[in-house]
Amino acid sequence: MPKPEVLFVCVHNAGRSQMAAAFLMVLSQGEVSVRSAGTAPADSINPAVIEAMAEKGIDLLAMGAKPKILESEVVQGSDYVITMGCGDECPFFPGVHYLDWTLDDPAGQGVDAVRPIRDEIERRVTELLATINGAS
Repeated sequence: MPKPEVLFVCVHNAGRSQMAAAFLMVLSQGEVSVRSAGTAPADSINPAVIEAMAEKGIDLLAMGAKPKILESEVVQGSDYVITMGCGDECPFFPGVHYLDWTLDDPAGQGVDAVRPIRDEIERRVTELLATINGAS
């Protein structure tokens, strides 16, 4: 059976979607194919996000994380697409499971403001993984 494909999308692909992708990669232990992208990618990942994830033992830079542009083919090839604040800019394809997670944007925030966002993302990713495992 092929690995489930999950795509996390936010506007800049520099915070929320990067944290979600990293958590799912770690928690799924390679059993899920994980990608992230943005509708208007930033030049680099938010430094406060890098610091907050390092506190959880996850080194985003060592994982090769960098902002990427959202491409329709990636959306179409995904089993699950989780959007975080990109609204109607994400293309829609039949047969793809879409979830919209309303989360504060860590852009311009310090690490103290990013920690609760990180923790909520970790909680939601854990729930998502349980759903994926239940569906496969």
